[in-house]
Amino acid sequence: MAYTDSMDNSTGPVSMSETLGQSETFLSFQEQISRVAPIDRPVLILGERGTGKELACARLHFLSRRWQKPFVTLNCAALTATLIESELFGYEKGAFTGAGTRRIGRFEQADGGTLFLDEIGNIPMEVQEKILRVVEYGRFERVGAVNPVHTDVRIVGTANVDLAEMARRGLFKQDLLDRLSFEVIYVPPLRVRKGDVMLLANHFAGRMAFELGIDPVPEFGKKAVQDLESHAWPGNVRELKNVVERAVYKTNGPVITRIDFSPFVSPFGPLPGPGTPSVEQPENRTVSLFADRKSIRDTETALDPNEDEVLPLAELVGLPLKKAVLALERFRLSRALIAARFNQKQAAANLGISYDQFRGLKKKHGM
Repeated sequence: MAYTDSMDNSTGPVSMSETLGQSETFLSFQEQISRVAPIDRPVLILGERGTGKELACARLHFLSRRWQKPFVTLNCAALTATLIESELFGYEKGAFTGAGTRRIGRFEQADGGTLFLDEIGNIPMEVQEKILRVVEYGRFERVGAVNPVHTDVRIVGTANVDLAEMARRGLFKQDLLDRLSFEVIYVPPLRVRKGDVMLLANHFAGRMAFELGIDPVPEFGKKAVQDLESHAWPGNVRELKNVVERAVYKTNGPVITRIDFSPFVSPFGPLPGPGTPSVEQPENRTVSLFADRKSIRDTETALDPNEDEVLPLAELVGLPLKKAVLALERFRLSRALIAARFNQKQAAANLGISYDQFRGLKKKHGM
């Protein structure tokens, strides 16, 4: 049995046509949403990137008693603290420089319906306090206003961070978390949805072929199917969609024989080594919920395992001995990981070292 839903919402950016699956894990997840949807309480939906948390929120809204009312969204990760407050609660004319007219916030826009707060872990503490008052009393004040505004809103929040850990560390209000977590639903990652990969792959292939005017739709060859089903999918459904669409447009015949998991793979790409410049990342105030599961592919330089590429001798000769050894070590580790499809035990065996030795080297090079 496969579940698909084509409901669209004119008040929001979500289309549910890609909510597709037949695995027991996926159907159990959908059942969780169906059971809690009619209960008019806040819900948190947690999951890794690319799993379809926004689609889950839209499904929850459309299965609720509020389905004919507005479904309003706000991406909390894209705004500063001041902008989040203005977007949520609105403001009065003259409340601050540039406020030439009154603006209605998302809480008022969603009155009677559902307010979807995406990446809720990014909301600053001072704004969390105001949200808590709305949840408790159903009223708030616009920025620069005195009189309260009453609203009836169901809040659905998403996050890919550990909100409970953030609350323990004082980064998220425990009182607000308690009130928003009537139910917490975890979106299953693609790697545990056995049987859904090819169902989704064929769905995305058909859509891409239609878009490009390709008829008939190319089929996946045996090797392509094996590659798709054995991949770890750190980017989940979003990554699968990109990979399949890329495969369809690059295929010249009726059968897809090659799967390119990364568009960055190139024999002309940069080589890993101690001299490779790194990009400074801003400090993140959130606590990752899935950091320990993140694939090494996200941080490792991509090299093509089908190419007989070697580390240029000239580059090693120009380095001091210790740096040359480090560069060679890192290069061999990278190549072994790619050849073993990022199975660390297999990579260690291919290098002729123990698994513990491999992990020690990987840690040494910060991979």
